[in-house]
Amino acid sequence: MDQRLTKPERLSGKKSLDRLFSEGKSFFIAPFRIVVLQDKEETDRPTVRMALSVPRKVFKRAVKRNLIKRRIREAYRRNKTILVEPLREKGVRLDLIFIYTRPEILPYRDIEEKIILSLRKILEDHEKGTH
Repeated sequence: MDQRLTKPERLSGKKSLDRLFSEGKSFFIAPFRIVVLQDKEETDRPTVRMALSVPRKVFKRAVKRNLIKRRIREAYRRNKTILVEPLREKGVRLDLIFIYTRPEILPYRDIEEKIILSLRKILEDHEKGTH
C-alpha cells in the first residue's frame, strides 16, 4: 500500500471546507475534534481527503503549530489504510478534518494512538450508518 500523503488526498479550498463544517458530523476524541462528511457525488477523487487545524488561539507560536501538524500528518499517513482500504472497497468517499484542541504538545506516540482510535471510530460509525 502506498503510504504517501499526496496532494489530492489533502482537503483544501474554501468551498470544500465550508461544506465540511456546515454539513459534516463532529465527534471528539481528545485532543482532537474530528469533523467527517461523506461525499455523495461520484467523482474520480481519492477515497479520503484529510485536512488538519491547530488553532492560533491554542498555540500562538507558528513553530509549535507546525510541530503538531507534522506529527498529526505523519501519524495519519502511517495509519490511513485502517480507513482508506475498507472504504475504497465500498466505493465510499469521505472528507475529514482533525482539529487539535489541547493546549499542550503531546508526544508523537500519543498523537498516533489517538489518530488510530479516530480512524477506527470513523469506520465503525460509517458501517453503522451514522455518517
